[in-house]
Amino acid sequence: MASDTFHDPLTLEHLLGHVKDSTDFHLPRAFGEHIHIPQPFAGMAEKPIFEGSKLPAPLNEFIEPWNFQITRFMVLEVVVSIIIVALFAMLAGKVKSGVPKGKFWNLLEVFLVFIRDEIARPTIGKHDADRFLPYLWTIFFFVLGCNLIGMVPWMGSPTGAFATTGTLAFITFGVVLVSGMKALGAVGFWKAQVPHMDLPGPMAILIKPMVFAIEVLGLFIKHFVLAVRLLANMVAGHLVLGVLTAFVAAICYYSSSYVIAVPVSFVSVLGATGLSLLELFVAFLQAYIFTFLSALFIGSAVHPH
Repeated sequence: MASDTFHDPLTLEHLLGHVKDSTDFHLPRAFGEHIHIPQPFAGMAEKPIFEGSKLPAPLNEFIEPWNFQITRFMVLEVVVSIIIVALFAMLAGKVKSGVPKGKFWNLLEVFLVFIRDEIARPTIGKHDADRFLPYLWTIFFFVLGCNLIGMVPWMGSPTGAFATTGTLAFITFGVVLVSGMKALGAVGFWKAQVPHMDLPGPMAILIKPMVFAIEVLGLFIKHFVLAVRLLANMVAGHLVLGVLTAFVAAICYYSSSYVIAVPVSFVSVLGATGLSLLELFVAFLQAYIFTFLSALFIGSAVHPH
């Protein structure tokens, strides 16, 4: 018989509770179940400045009100940042003192060289790519770290929040605007949004403003899609993982027959394990795609033709 405190693990509300951002870490009952994050700005958090977004569901489900509270994803982002700084500070020290040795350090160098030779230079150009490498390296490892930490049980993926992916896309958008206007001039950058067209005078007066408006709108849209793409991929994968693992709890609760419970639980765990391996691949793939598109947008701004 179901208890009053039982929560159906297969309900959307329960599944989203493990994927969305929150002000606590949801752990097993043996570890306290909920570890609440201290809120030094609690008085300000009670009065949201921004009451949420009007975007349609399900995207709106992952946009929290803008208020002054420390959330789980914020803590994880700080942890990822500290790990990245510590790792590459040590790598820089090893490079300064000689050739880094060891499989792990060589692996980090492989990633760095790959981003430089296979992403930055082909999309931005050999002469300009090195100027943007620090940003591309940072964005790749930050997105990768946020994706991978979501694979750790009871943690969560910060890239499963629109606040995180939207901010990353907004930073890329800022880099695109600044680098484009620095390379072409403020007026030249916006003029370059309209491709060269040999049109008669009257037709050019009509068509060129329309093309300019479309291109500028596209500039905003493609950075918005950059954020949504990363968000959707990470949320979808974790939701499917949540459904598979929830089958174990649901079948064990609702079924009193071991003949049914054991096979279903075994298949659920096996499926969750296989999907976790797929999610591991997706974590690297989405970091690569986000970095590649960022480099592509920067290259288009610096070299519009």
